[in-house]
Amino acid sequence: MKIKIITPTPFGPVVLIWFRVNEKVKIIRILLSRPDLSAEDQLANNYPHYEVSSCGKIDSLSAKIRDFLEGKDVKFSLDVVALDSCPPFQKAVLRAEHQIPRGKVSTYKLIARYLGKENGARAVGNALAKNPFPIIIPCHRAIRSDGYLGGFQGGMDMKQVLLENEGFHFDVKGRVIVPRFHYD
Repeated sequence: MKIKIITPTPFGPVVLIWFRVNEKVKIIRILLSRPDLSAEDQLANNYPHYEVSSCGKIDSLSAKIRDFLEGKDVKFSLDVVALDSCPPFQKAVLRAEHQIPRGKVSTYKLIARYLGKENGARAVGNALAKNPFPIIIPCHRAIRSDGYLGGFQGGMDMKQVLLENEGFHFDVKGRVIVPRFHYD
């Protein structure tokens, strides 16, 4: 297993865990730093045997992730992630989430409905909570139906800043002000 540590970012280090098969680079996991645990500590705790390595594709992806975290408009392809490692329902959720464009948000409930799972909001939330590819699959663009943020691997402050970078505003209670939800 190979890793690349992206630093500095506005949110602390980010770790890419990747491999190469037949000249194709695939991301296995992206670790975001959280207020209580850095990405580097998560790496040491969960992946003790790794090799620090990079290549042109990983360097390019690292630069795009850093740009995104700095607020730039960056689009990511799913071709670089090992999506086949995810269970079928999670894969469907991640694909639906990836389709939400910059400057739009949806709710866990609407994503579930879009996927034909009328009462599946919690399952969608759980699938996104385990998103192995945050940022590339922008799970910060899913919020609760009441406008509150919900969860995010990088923490609530990071989720709010990412949404602010995309033009969102918040009311005095901390709810996202959304004129229209994606998938509504």
